Amino acid sequence: MSAVVPSAPSTAVAAATRRRRRRMPMSRRIFVLVTLGLPFAFYAVFVLWPFVQAFIYSLTNWSGFSDTFQFVGLGNYKALLQDDIFLKAVRNNLLLAIVVPLATIALSLALATMVTVGGSSTGSVRGLSHSSFYRIVSFFPYTIPAIVIGLIWSQMFDPSAGLVNGLLTGIGLDHFKSFAWLGEVGTAMPVTMFVIVWGFVGFYMVLFIAAIKGIPAELYDAARVDGAGRFRMTMIVTIPMVRETVQTAYIYLGILALDAFVYMAALNPSGGPQNTTLTMTQDLFNTAFKKGQFGLASAMGVVLAVLTLLFAAVVFLVNRLTKGKDR
Repeated sequence: MSAVVPSAPSTAVAAATRRRRRRMPMSRRIFVLVTLGLPFAFYAVFVLWPFVQAFIYSLTNWSGFSDTFQFVGLGNYKALLQDDIFLKAVRNNLLLAIVVPLATIALSLALATMVTVGGSSTGSVRGLSHSSFYRIVSFFPYTIPAIVIGLIWSQMFDPSAGLVNGLLTGIGLDHFKSFAWLGEVGTAMPVTMFVIVWGFVGFYMVLFIAAIKGIPAELYDAARVDGAGRFRMTMIVTIPMVRETVQTAYIYLGILALDAFVYMAALNPSGGPQNTTLTMTQDLFNTAFKKGQFGLASAMGVVLAVLTLLFAAVVFLVNRLTKGKDR
């Protein structure tokens, strides 16, 4: 049987039809330009361009208050690798990025689980009674500005007139009299971590409550029929179902921990004893505005941005390798 060869007119008509389909109407072009082009333009001007500027300045010896500067190449980055104070700040930030997200998510998820599915072990799966009250109380710290939280807790941990030492000495622990919680190498960083976690537990508790409420109740009923207790239901039902929310929370908390400038400035503006609580943002601020080395400070900012991107990439990679999306 011979193949049917399309005639020339039909081929031309089909080609013209395809061209008309590919040609975007003017109204759609305007819609795409307004909804995508304009936001991207703002993003490029106010986000991408400052990053490019920071990288350019990091290659100079700009003082920040002069219109003249010299290019020094990678000299600022080499200086950072030899700066013990900056390297200590990097280690402190990495420690915060590991401990603060883990502690906040673990505590928030535990509280959210109790409020939503931690009620009676008989009957339908439900949370604790008066759960709305617990949500309001736990969310309240998040409504307070970070600088206010830092100042409040710095006064509470004051060695001479702080509430913490007053309570501890009141119950007979006299060795805590005039104890400088933020002035001791062994306690400065743990206290700082506690304050940051305290300020964010309520918000992420509410976030996890919303995620848990989206889990079908049939899954909990089936797990209970199989004899699972509360802890096992949390491990086999709750955590796998809210895994993507946990990943998002970990990234946001990690970015917060890599910054943490406001909390550190309120609790220990000098960087703590032996720079125990010094962060990269504090060192950047001091380098730029106290030493007048904006080129070197820009290099610190670039390093911080790279670490933040690497942190997010590692979290996504771990989630992908553990098959989080498929589960």
